[in-house]
Amino acid sequence: MNIARLSDLADKAKCPRLVVKVGSALLVDREGPRSAWIEALVGEIAAARARGQEVIVVSSGSIALGARTLGLEKGGRGSLADAQAAAAVGQIALSGLWAELLRKHGLTAAQLLLTLEDLEDRRRYLNATATLTRLLDAGAVPVVNENDSVATQEIRFGDNDRLAARVAQAARASAVLLLSDVDGLYDRNPKDPAAKLLPEVRGVTPAIRAMADGGSASGMGSGGMTSKLQAAEIAERAGIALVIGNGTHDAPMARVIELGIGTLFLPKAKAGARKAWLGGRLRLKGTLVVDAGAAKALAKGSSLLAAGITDVEGTFQRGDAVAIRDGEGHPLAHGLAEYDAEECAKLVGHHSREHEALLGYAPRSAIVHRDQMVLL
Repeated sequence: MNIARLSDLADKAKCPRLVVKVGSALLVDREGPRSAWIEALVGEIAAARARGQEVIVVSSGSIALGARTLGLEKGGRGSLADAQAAAAVGQIALSGLWAELLRKHGLTAAQLLLTLEDLEDRRRYLNATATLTRLLDAGAVPVVNENDSVATQEIRFGDNDRLAARVAQAARASAVLLLSDVDGLYDRNPKDPAAKLLPEVRGVTPAIRAMADGGSASGMGSGGMTSKLQAAEIAERAGIALVIGNGTHDAPMARVIELGIGTLFLPKAKAGARKAWLGGRLRLKGTLVVDAGAAKALAKGSSLLAAGITDVEGTFQRGDAVAIRDGEGHPLAHGLAEYDAEECAKLVGHHSREHEALLGYAPRSAIVHRDQMVLL
């Protein structure tokens, strides 16, 4: 059963497993944690559990909390070292707050701290899946955050919107609810009086991306509408619905679900687990540029052959994830390379019958096999 409207997020048959992401500005203000607001949200989470739904929380706020405790400028984001230190202090307070409030409803909180590499590496991704599944089976409420105290710029998600979408993939969730400081996606900057809220989006297209405003209004968070659209793309490729709703109001989940105020990004047909993981990857080792004929063949479900490749970018090894795009820069697919970058460069534009002479050994059938590829 697919989610087709915002009210479906409260239907345990259509949405048995829900991921709720809460941004820093909702959790923390200049005085510290917004305890009353968080307590009300926990009440809504408890209500979802009572009606038979499983809930995972993706919670920002550790850097903002830690920066206040340590007296760091710029909300703890003045430098990577400041952010790491603030997160180390703030995460203790944040996890304790969630645990205490969930306990009042008879619920057990479980803390998971993840980095980008934890969900980009296939084996570690499966480990995260197993942990989340076991916690949910045991009746716990996983509270997930990025491991900001150890993550460097190279291994960071950079925002919890995309982390929430990747966690939803790993947990095989039905939907993601991103609580932010706006009602949803508008057709232009919401500060424009003529801006209109889009209640539903079928596919994140270039026209939809053009509507995004990359700024974070609060100055506390690290994401904006651009990161939310990236999260929507990750979710939709995995067959997961994603909703953007306004968390600044009391009872924000009810406002989205019962009053129908928000933007629902409808999922595509559900991909297999491996292809969902591949399509949601945020870091790719290289790029294969293809001609128009290869692009058409890929769209019909074919493997990528060397004859259709026009250029090879980046350094990668066999088995690494690479992007496939056309000559105009449009992304077409993600896939696992059957050759390393140096070998691919030798094979560019050549037919399969020529590969053995070029490489000195019997070649594999494709540069990227269709079974190891997901179309975007």
